[in-house]
Amino acid sequence: MNDINKLYDLWISSAVADKDLVPELESIKGDEEAILDRFYKNLEFGTAGLRGVIGAGTNRMNVYTVNQATQGLADYLNESFENPSVAIAYDSRIKSKEFAESAAGVLAANGIKVYIYPELVPTPMLSFAVRRLGCSSGIIITASHNPSKYNGYKCYDPNGYQMTDEAAEKTYNYIQNIDMFSGVKTMDFDDALAEDMVDFIEDWLYDEFYEKVLSCRVNADAIKKSGLKLIYTPLNGAGNKPVRKILKKAGIKDVTVVKEQEKPDGNFPTCPYPNPEIRQAFECSIETAKGTDADLLLATDPDCDRVGIAVRDGDDYVLMTGNEVGAMLCEYLLSNLKEQNKLPEKPVVVKSIVTTPLIEAICKEYNAEVADLLTGFKYIGEFITNLEKEGKEDNFIIGMEESYGYLRGIHARDKDAVVASLMIAEMAAVYKLKEISLKQFMDSIYEKYGMYLNSVMNFAFEGASGMQKMADIMSSLRENAPTSFAGIKVVKIADYKTSTVTDVLSGDIKTIELPISNVLSYSLEDNSKVIIRPSGTEPKIKIYITAYDDTKAKAEEKASLISADAEKLLGE
Repeated sequence: MNDINKLYDLWISSAVADKDLVPELESIKGDEEAILDRFYKNLEFGTAGLRGVIGAGTNRMNVYTVNQATQGLADYLNESFENPSVAIAYDSRIKSKEFAESAAGVLAANGIKVYIYPELVPTPMLSFAVRRLGCSSGIIITASHNPSKYNGYKCYDPNGYQMTDEAAEKTYNYIQNIDMFSGVKTMDFDDALAEDMVDFIEDWLYDEFYEKVLSCRVNADAIKKSGLKLIYTPLNGAGNKPVRKILKKAGIKDVTVVKEQEKPDGNFPTCPYPNPEIRQAFECSIETAKGTDADLLLATDPDCDRVGIAVRDGDDYVLMTGNEVGAMLCEYLLSNLKEQNKLPEKPVVVKSIVTTPLIEAICKEYNAEVADLLTGFKYIGEFITNLEKEGKEDNFIIGMEESYGYLRGIHARDKDAVVASLMIAEMAAVYKLKEISLKQFMDSIYEKYGMYLNSVMNFAFEGASGMQKMADIMSSLRENAPTSFAGIKVVKIADYKTSTVTDVLSGDIKTIELPISNVLSYSLEDNSKVIIRPSGTEPKIKIYITAYDDTKAKAEEKASLISADAEKLLGE
């Protein structure tokens, strides 16, 4: 504790660049627990960059932790690239603009050219800018869908997807050797602008992004003919202008924006947890929809890389899961491209390993390949890049994650809620012309392929002891593998940390040709599945459950029993 108190005293005397930090530190004087929480570790830099609570200390997001990370990035870039450059973007979160401009100043002070958006923009526009401007890296300041107390710092490689393991490790090694008070080169943002080390990104890049998104359409005329009525909420984030603009360009005239959630606001006053997965994110939208006959409700998260939907079901609106939206988009795209004789000879759908197996059933129907990759959209981005290198980019149909992330097109290498919002609206328009709601469309998919009921359980492990407890749980599962869930035998165990798949019945072991990841997957004899993994961005363990049966009622009963058994494994 002595070393931590010394750090605390150092910050009291040195952390003066942000007027909020010293008062915060003074307010916790003598509170050992609060001091420990802020200083027991440094924010860890990985392929997802930094993410943490905003505030004072080495374990917080602040200008010093941001600048230290940026100095490490600058050292890596200057070592690895000739005349490196970086694109920067930010969302609506508290201090996002300040962190972005501070990072730009550090890069400029290190002789690195910076291109920064003049306003908040979605993550996919940063991915697009990195590639289009030929940058060596990219930075976006965002904590995605986390509560308002969080912010984050994500780094991108020259291909427009999040930094690879190798690049992240090299950057981290540089960061480790940098004193955040004395070892960082800095330059005032306005001075960097004046010296042409920083340029604002211009309108032409916005226009090109929108053109690329519009080119992803399959039935461009359907929207104009359908009279689709849509309610949209950006959840006080970065999606407001881009999503509304793309819907307008596509020909949707009846778009109502939720007023309480329209303007950027990092406090997220009407939805403290701005996550389009949860019903709370749609409460204002549903209230806005009352007295209307809106067909579709759209919600994008603060950095507009994820989108959730609610669809009309009688007099009410029901939320569709990320898996269901992914399944609908997959069926819609494959079936319509086939009808139009535009389906490539070897179509490829890319998904994460935790995304519903329903995708595999749909793809089998259309002779499409399924690429099953680790969780993290960077792997999908890398896959697309490799397709492009092979001249097979036209084979790519869609990429998806169950966590409400989708990408149609190759303009970006990260999930894109702008293009996803467009494609969902187009899909809704096509089926509206056939007098079929999206709820009815999803029901028809279940009827065609069987009931795949998917759910996610989240278990939080906060504080210094939480990370150790998570590690202990994963180790215990490897030492004492479950043999069944809900009385249904485990027939296959995939351990992505050891890169092995074990057939429990035969004992045969196969190699997984994917990067190492701390994930355990249990396939059951009835086609159900349980996947357990620590989150890469939050202190929690996630359990993904797929309960398969021929009816929803049977699948729900089975899911409940599987969930209860899975929960016991965590000691909950």
